[in-house]
Amino acid sequence: MAATPISAIFLMSATLRLNPGVTVDLLSAALLLSGVGSLIQSLGPWKFGPRLPFVMLPGGAPLILFMSIAQQHGLRTATGAVLLTAAFTFLVLPVFTRLLRFFPPLVIGTMIVIVGVNLVKVGALLVTGQPGAPGFADPARLGLAFATIGLIVLFTRLLRGVLRRLAVMLGLAAGTALACLTGQVHAGALLSGQLVGVPQPLPFGTPVFDLVAALPLMLYSLASMAEATGQTVINAEAVGKDIDIRSDVPRTVRGDALTSLLGGFFGLPLMVTSGENIGIVRVTGVRSRYVTAAAGAVLVVLGFLTPVARAISVMPSAVVGGAAMAVFAVITVLGVQMLGRASLEDHTAALTCAVALALGLLPVLVPGVYAGFPSGVRILLESGVAVGALTAAVLNVFFHHLGRGTAAAPSVAATAVPAEAPGTAARA
Repeated sequence: MAATPISAIFLMSATLRLNPGVTVDLLSAALLLSGVGSLIQSLGPWKFGPRLPFVMLPGGAPLILFMSIAQQHGLRTATGAVLLTAAFTFLVLPVFTRLLRFFPPLVIGTMIVIVGVNLVKVGALLVTGQPGAPGFADPARLGLAFATIGLIVLFTRLLRGVLRRLAVMLGLAAGTALACLTGQVHAGALLSGQLVGVPQPLPFGTPVFDLVAALPLMLYSLASMAEATGQTVINAEAVGKDIDIRSDVPRTVRGDALTSLLGGFFGLPLMVTSGENIGIVRVTGVRSRYVTAAAGAVLVVLGFLTPVARAISVMPSAVVGGAAMAVFAVITVLGVQMLGRASLEDHTAALTCAVALALGLLPVLVPGVYAGFPSGVRILLESGVAVGALTAAVLNVFFHHLGRGTAAAPSVAATAVPAEAPGTAARA
């Protein structure tokens, strides 16, 4: 819950050249809204939230789209795009729930793999900086990131119980301490400013609502709904809870949309349920939704404590990036695990996965591959998650739902969660 908001705001600040005051303000807002969203998803008030141990964080792929829109059309338009997309999600959700059968583990698993690879790249750019920029891939920064990863591995190996579950946080702290010893931390503004503050609403000014500029983000939201479907299923499996996919998935998506709507007013990109959180659940064995709710409450408090945001803001990006790479890679593993249930020995399933991965990972592997396309088309194509998810869904329909005599691929609902012994859901 710490690595993602920090890395997202660091990347956003560095890419869009935001001043330190705005960066600290956005970091406070990210902590606050991550906490609010986690409370919504974990506790499930009314029709919002599936009551699973979810946390909500600024999204990886939506962050990239947000920055692309900001660079093309300005920060006010990017903020408007977030607000439009949140409203769009509420509008299309009733239709989406009728299309869930077109998103089997084959589609969801492929998309989660692409999401994981994209997020690892986001973490890596925090370490290296942008290619061609001064100091790109500085050996000292790389060494600090690798040391942070090594410390996380070491803590996981040597510690037991609760301390082992805190290996990522301890790795961040130890990596920052190492950076202090090597002179890579600049804490000049750490003690300045007030103790308690409220994040500033609309930090970039009045939003500009441009449907054309917002279109890539709105299209991505469809893929995000499918991603939320897979995450809800995987999370329910991780905690041993029997769910109704037709009611619980919409609750997850509504929680996403509501938190994104609130976050948009504070200048944040779309907020999404966290795939890496599911990895933490798997690794630690902590399955209670009240743990994520309590952690969400802590984040809400931290969002109002400005010294915390200032302290985090001096944490070296190489340390944050190293920890983020380790945590984000868990998503890829979860996607591979889901693909293991997708009958890849079937040639059509293997081809669907292969083509979707090729197109979805192309902008990651070959940056600038779509530079010759018009800007609106380029923004969409460069979202490998959206392209990969759409490709997998279309090919799945083509191979398994069109024509007579073709066996439909098993739906997410059909393969989602096996029945558990009585009381398991209550314990989760």
